[in-house]
Amino acid sequence: MVRYKATISYDGYAFAGFQRQPHARSVQEEFEKTLTQINRGAPLVVHGAGRTDSGVHAFGQVLHFDLPEKRDVEKLRFALDTQTPEDIDVIAVEEVGDDFHARYSKHSKTYEFLVDIGRPKNPMMRHYATHYPYPLDIGLIEKALPQLVGKHDFTGFTASGTSVEDKVRTITEASLKVDAAKNLLIFTFSGNGFLYKQIRNMVGTLLKIGNGRMPVEQIEKILVQKDRNLAGPTAAPNGLYLKEIRYEE
Repeated sequence: MVRYKATISYDGYAFAGFQRQPHARSVQEEFEKTLTQINRGAPLVVHGAGRTDSGVHAFGQVLHFDLPEKRDVEKLRFALDTQTPEDIDVIAVEEVGDDFHARYSKHSKTYEFLVDIGRPKNPMMRHYATHYPYPLDIGLIEKALPQLVGKHDFTGFTASGTSVEDKVRTITEASLKVDAAKNLLIFTFSGNGFLYKQIRNMVGTLLKIGNGRMPVEQIEKILVQKDRNLAGPTAAPNGLYLKEIRYEE
């Protein structure tokens, strides 16, 4: 068997998430259907670097799969790209060693979160940015963001019911850019891993701080007390993008 690593992007609007699930359309299932066709009808399993939720998009999701024979990587990429649905794009395919695993090989991830602050909202962005029509003090958000950087227990930003016991993660970047021409806020978060709905909960909290309904110091309070009830609401998934995954060599 020969192992291949693929980098893909997808429009998450019509998917119930990356992971295969019964009675719902998923990125994993669509990709596996195409791989099965390429593999002369023999079913194959795809392993993704992470599970994006329903409505979440990706610029650089990474996955791996095994084929019984060696293939030309560009021909393989082209076949996958042209035979997968139009809302999936296969950016690159490369041969990797058997020890590579998309999920378990050591890596870091970068996410972006887009917020449409236009009033009225841009209807063309309704599936691709979360609308927030309320007043915002960008300076307050910029003061709060650095508190997220570093190694912390992010229990207070995790959705209830998660099965993950170790909630300590390291964030290396938490930044904000304002695209005034498009009325967009672009949040960027990089780190060694993120918990279930962590980014959406952080953005919901930051927006509430920017709106003056929470103090700037609320971030530190949430981290110290590890209480989800102290954080803001969960931002909608349509603004979230898995931007990049970087593996250690």
